[in-house]
Amino acid sequence: MFGWYYDYYYLILVIPAMLLAMWAQMKVSSTFSRYSGVRNMRGYTGAQAAREILDRNGLQHVQIQQVRGKLTDHFDPRTNVVSLSESVYNNTSVAAVGVAAHEVGHAVQHATGYAPIKLRAAIIPVTNIGSRLAIPLVFLGFIMQMDMLVNFGILLFATVALFQLVTLPVEYNASNRALETLESTNMLASDEMKGAKRVLSAAALTYVAALIVAVANLLRLILIAGNRRRND
Repeated sequence: MFGWYYDYYYLILVIPAMLLAMWAQMKVSSTFSRYSGVRNMRGYTGAQAAREILDRNGLQHVQIQQVRGKLTDHFDPRTNVVSLSESVYNNTSVAAVGVAAHEVGHAVQHATGYAPIKLRAAIIPVTNIGSRLAIPLVFLGFIMQMDMLVNFGILLFATVALFQLVTLPVEYNASNRALETLESTNMLASDEMKGAKRVLSAAALTYVAALIVAVANLLRLILIAGNRRRND
């Protein structure tokens, strides 16, 4: 219905990007599993490490809770709650402490007014709309032969790519904050720091892959629209 360009661009752009994203996800899962079996010498659990780092930064009001799942850890600035997964909360591994410190890094970012995280929060509403409606709008525009609708859909999807782009410095900064804190407070020994760094570096790859997937899809839509206009 949409011409051979649809499958062609999906094949050469989107599928390789999705394969990269799958590899990145497997990488973080395997790295986390590897260092989940390495207990830190000081015996910190993920929750204890998070609490100490929060308190050191004057964030006693930020709460910590356990949530179900693996690698479902996150910080919610609306409720000021750091949620740690079952594999992190009570775990004394190097991986658990690294992940917990990373999530606390996001809490510190919000508390200090870190600009990229403020920008990311500001564009989330538009991004949510774009992720749901962009592609349907583009192809509805193709069917109805309405360039304005196609352009609007592409613009909406561009906000998804922008969100992923802004996410990169946010995540890398949170990891850097985590590693600096763990090292300066001696929560982890030098050899344990290497493990924590590998876990967080692997996690960062998933955000790079997400950006590549978003850009690949955006480029695909732009190329499809351009080719259709030239052939009309």
